[in-house]
Amino acid sequence: MSTEQVAVTVLGREYLLACRPEEKSDLLACARYVDQKMSEIRDAGKIVGADRIAVLAALQIAQELLNARATDGSAVGEARRRIRELNTLADEMLAPQEKLF
Repeated sequence: MSTEQVAVTVLGREYLLACRPEEKSDLLACARYVDQKMSEIRDAGKIVGADRIAVLAALQIAQELLNARATDGSAVGEARRRIRELNTLADEMLAPQEKLF
């Protein structure tokens, strides 16, 4: 199973992620979506700090998932896959901050 390095930018920071070639477009779409959510939260000006913005964005995305799950059960598999990708991305984003403490 081969993987490739993919550069994504979220909230102005670039991250190198590994993924299978067939997952690249989904990963890029997820990164754009997360970046959009986090940028909306940051631009609202009420939340400061990338870690807090990331948590709030994750909660909003999870709420979207639960709403989609309640209205259309067929979307659950796709949503689960995207949630796993988002969790991986969040872990990678927060890892450098763990070194600060």
